[in-house]
Amino acid sequence: MRESWEKLSEKEEEVLKRALEGKTNKEVAVELCVSKRTVDFHLSNIYAKLGVSNRVGAFRAGLAAGFLNLEGVSS
Repeated sequence: MRESWEKLSEKEEEVLKRALEGKTNKEVAVELCVSKRTVDFHLSNIYAKLGVSNRVGAFRAGLAAGFLNLEGVSS
């Protein structure tokens, strides 16, 4: 699983980080000065590389691989 995360490009990591912060694809696009379609494309590639189908799956994969943690997350 860790190898999958290491295959992500810098741009894909930027997109995923913002998506996992709860931002919409449109919000991510505005922040990164790209089109929403570009964000959609990156997320599609990210999900394929991680073997998941959505943000929840990406979050779980990140936790399992040790790339994400729950520090600072309140319930």
